[in-house]
Amino acid sequence: MHRSTASPTLPSGRTLGLGLALVSAFAFGGSGTAAKPLIEAGLSPLHVVWLRVTGAAVALLPIAYRHRDAVLRRPGLLIGFGLLAVAGVQACYFAAISRIPVGVALLIEYLGPPLLIGYVKFVQRKPISRGAAVGAGVAVAGLACVVEVWNGLGFDALGVLFALGAACCQVGYFLLADAGRRGDRPVDPLAVSAYGLLVGAVLLTVLTRPWQADWGLLGGSVVMNGHSLPALIPAAWMVLIATVLAYLTGVVSVGYLSPPIAGVVANLEAVVATVLAWVLLGEHLGLPQVAGGLLVLAGAFVAQTSRPAVAETEEPVEAVEPVEAVEAVEAAAGVSGRSSRTSRGD
Repeated sequence: MHRSTASPTLPSGRTLGLGLALVSAFAFGGSGTAAKPLIEAGLSPLHVVWLRVTGAAVALLPIAYRHRDAVLRRPGLLIGFGLLAVAGVQACYFAAISRIPVGVALLIEYLGPPLLIGYVKFVQRKPISRGAAVGAGVAVAGLACVVEVWNGLGFDALGVLFALGAACCQVGYFLLADAGRRGDRPVDPLAVSAYGLLVGAVLLTVLTRPWQADWGLLGGSVVMNGHSLPALIPAAWMVLIATVLAYLTGVVSVGYLSPPIAGVVANLEAVVATVLAWVLLGEHLGLPQVAGGLLVLAGAFVAQTSRPAVAETEEPVEAVEPVEAVEAVEAAAGVSGRSSRTSRGD
């Protein structure tokens, strides 16, 4: 795989990238556990999502101000990241679970890493290491066990399409995170996260109409596994840990790992979410889920320990950057990130 300028081939860089990816997966995995008490207290799921994204966007305003030049350097990439990696994933996922079981929707959404591998191999025509491909397959099999997909195999075509939309938006997350560091006008990954969340907050404001929610609930208490606690505690966790920390570490990690490998490691989010729901919410964790979690761990381990694949050619071939995907995003946004595209622009 082609690597970023962060020199991830060095053991220290690869280790740092893996560590950041793990932190991101663990942070993302706590979002559902923090959100559920707020939803049970009376906030709608969409309003909880709006609170999560908007709160994180406000928290990252200092970073956005510091990197304000990024708006002129790569506006299309920032808008694309907010549209796909923030608003798109959330909107498609919640639309999916309104029509199909949560476990099925979650499994389809986490087809993102295999889809990403397919995009890199067949669209970008880059070699994929066997470890990354095997790791993705093992991780998806483990996810099927974690979400117990056999308990909800009802088929709804529109719901499946929404879930696939969430998976495609997840692919965009990794591609755009990787693309931000490339080209003649690279953008700091922290700026990509900050502005992506700002764009996502604006889009979700139009979609969710937050002024209709009863935000007075945040001043009261919620119940978590039979224990009462201030509603601001899970709200703050959801904003600062499950969103701010999760996005910042996740986007930076892609610069040290290839997008496919970072995507496979991200599958650990579903395992973390299941374990936290068991510990903090008292939700039962069965043997299939334990076995599935071990499979996901095995898949992530195989993927991140694999060596980059090298194209089998007699003469060295200059690496081709995936400019097509980012050009499409920037064109859809109606803006141009730079005057001359020589490399990468979800």
